[in-house]
Amino acid sequence: MPSTSSSIVRKQGALPAWTPWAVLTGSLALAFLLFVVVSSPALAPVLLVGGIVFLVANWAVSRAVEGERVAKDRLATSLVTAAFVIAMIPLVSLVWIVLSKGLTLFSWDFLTTDMTGIFGDMTEGGALHAIIGTLWVTGIASLISIPLGIFTAIYLVEYGRGRLARAITVLVDVMTGIPSIVAGLFAFALFTIVVGPQYRSAFMGAVALAVLMTPVVVRSVEEMLRLVPNELREASYALGVPKWLTIVKVVLRTAVAGITTGVMIAIARVIGETAPLLMTVGIVATINNDPLEGRIATLPVFAYRQYAQGGVGADRAWAAALTLVAIVMLLNLVARLVSRYFSPRGLAR
Repeated sequence: MPSTSSSIVRKQGALPAWTPWAVLTGSLALAFLLFVVVSSPALAPVLLVGGIVFLVANWAVSRAVEGERVAKDRLATSLVTAAFVIAMIPLVSLVWIVLSKGLTLFSWDFLTTDMTGIFGDMTEGGALHAIIGTLWVTGIASLISIPLGIFTAIYLVEYGRGRLARAITVLVDVMTGIPSIVAGLFAFALFTIVVGPQYRSAFMGAVALAVLMTPVVVRSVEEMLRLVPNELREASYALGVPKWLTIVKVVLRTAVAGITTGVMIAIARVIGETAPLLMTVGIVATINNDPLEGRIATLPVFAYRQYAQGGVGADRAWAAALTLVAIVMLLNLVARLVSRYFSPRGLAR
């Protein structure tokens, strides 16, 4: 009579590596034939039904050949892969739409000319003034938000105790969820009181964006600092290094890759904001290099106004959107290089 363990654990076969692909092909073919019989086939329903059939069939085949444990693993893997594919659909479709429509007018002339003297359906004119304005507004907002956010996160992680730390944490949580239009109203009210109701400038828009950007920087940097092992801090203290120097040389240096990523997420969060900039910077057709005085064009507002005009303006709006995506990608590449260069050896990613 076989033992209990040998009756429970029995040798199972193994499916070839191509089995899931074969099951997927058969599932999609079955779904297509089903829709051909019932009604006219469409891509989305065929993929949906085929995916469901694949999950069930892949699990059943694996359970019959490899056993229940491996079948559950294959089912979990299939569900995770399906979730990834579903999440990628909007991203890929968005990139495809922006590329297909934005390349219509996207050119070197579009990047190096402004809208001076351009009227109606003229295809000339570009977004140079809006690119410069976006760099001014986002750059000033970053100069305000990044140091403020990093110092606040350092205080909360390394020094913060008691009521003040709890109050700052609650305030950051509240600020993280405020609508962008509220930040625009805040900056508009602030500068109306201090300067006057007619004042518009890149600095005014940067203050509005800084209100949105600061809590994102605080929260992301705080999480990265908490991931630094306490053993590194204790080793530094054991060598007699002061706390402030430990934070600068050990904690921040160890977390620099995560901090850089968090900062880039915060910049990407605000660089495409339109509502607060409509109220604070307005729009102009020429380049304004004075960040403290006068209306200034930005890519989000430029795209919004051009799309509202219709015609060639809609194509120009898509080209501006493509330019904005390209700027964000370029900033992310620069951030990757910075984090790789400054990360300690063995931690660069």
